[in-house]
Amino acid sequence: MERFAENLMYASRWLLAPVYIGLSLGLLALAIKFFQEVFHLLPHVLTIAENDLVLVLLSLIDMTLVGGLLVMVMLSGYENFVSKLDIDEGKEKLSWLGKMDSGSLKNKVAASIVAISSIHLLRVFMDARNIADNKLMWYVIIHLTFVLSAFVMGYLDNLSRKDAKKSL
Repeated sequence: MERFAENLMYASRWLLAPVYIGLSLGLLALAIKFFQEVFHLLPHVLTIAENDLVLVLLSLIDMTLVGGLLVMVMLSGYENFVSKLDIDEGKEKLSWLGKMDSGSLKNKVAASIVAISSIHLLRVFMDARNIADNKLMWYVIIHLTFVLSAFVMGYLDNLSRKDAKKSL
């Protein structure tokens, strides 16, 4: 009975595979939205104000960072929790594949969230004259919360890695 339960739990990891495929559909939706923004920008590129151009470009950078985050979570999450990716010898392989454990993935996700938040905060500051002061304050507080959380997670991960090395 115990062996059956363990095998069932181990096999249930495959329930995550459709979730990772769903993330790839989210990546497709993000790519469509990205190019929609580019196509809206192009006819107006000569007449758009510099500040507005920078805001649109920051939005594109934001989407790119989210896309990279999706790829990182999809591939390393699948490889860590479902199955090793079997990539043919002749095909290009991302250098970080197979090297990112769940702890480092968590730290990369936290760092990406901080970067995305930073871009969003910069976008907000570029348009600060149209945003109430109390909203600006909350944007900064939320961003600082992300920064602090990422720092604490990284610090704790570093401590646990040092403890693991000492116990060996």
